[in-house]
Amino acid sequence: MLVHLFVRQHEDLVQVIFYASVITMFWMLERFICLHSPAEKRQHIFLNAKFILTALPIQLGLTTFVILIINWTNRNHWGLIYYVPWRHNVWLYYISLFLLLDLGEYTYHRVMHKIDMLWKFHLVHHSDMKVDISTTVREHPGETVVRVSFLMLWVFLLGPVVSVLMLRQVFQTFFNIMAHTEFRLPRRLNTVVGAIFITPNLHHVHHHYELPYTDCNYGDVLSIWDRLFGTYQELSKNQVNFGIDTHMDVVPDSGFLAILKIPFKKLERNKRSINHETDDKQESILRS
Repeated sequence: MLVHLFVRQHEDLVQVIFYASVITMFWMLERFICLHSPAEKRQHIFLNAKFILTALPIQLGLTTFVILIINWTNRNHWGLIYYVPWRHNVWLYYISLFLLLDLGEYTYHRVMHKIDMLWKFHLVHHSDMKVDISTTVREHPGETVVRVSFLMLWVFLLGPVVSVLMLRQVFQTFFNIMAHTEFRLPRRLNTVVGAIFITPNLHHVHHHYELPYTDCNYGDVLSIWDRLFGTYQELSKNQVNFGIDTHMDVVPDSGFLAILKIPFKKLERNKRSINHETDDKQESILRS
């Protein structure tokens, strides 16, 4: 009872502790499984870790508004969940809201890729040419504001209780960190797990440097939305090259301040699409 009360009163603190614990666990696994130069590894981690200094205060500050919105929706019985039949069943209540919140994150992720103004902030995350555990925290503060604002929208529309959001964030933290680890699941295990959940194998494809793979595997926890909406893609480990094709020049983009300035520069987009690739292949076949 005391633990439950502490968690409810210090939701932000519990979330930070859990996030730090999970990211430490996977970081240690990376150290044992993946072999890299210690100096090179430390430099990369130190660069990405700086983003915590900008994201964490914004995250914690805006989460206060998320909780206020949840409390208001609960008091006024506002939200789509109140229109779900048999919502008084605990299992149905939690599963329904978990699915809807995950769909919301999938939607948010696609929007970040499709709207130029938002993509300029999100490409900071994609500009990392060496995806590992530290890439998880590589988020521009502008995107942190947008991401939590979308969360405010989802909780306003859905009306979940705080415990649902906390459960959802536990899964989100685990899968988001795991998806950015350097190691990949064995092929057969990935086939089984990836049928429902986002795996490192699938998310690595999303971090491939060029289209159409950058615009695939948007899922946050579940991969079912990518399969349902036609954004699911697979690639072998040897085919994946990390980064973003418009920002492959490491020198100017390697410094923390330089990376923060990326969204305020002129946007470059590679418009290459699946249709264009298909046309190129057909043209190549005709020429041969």
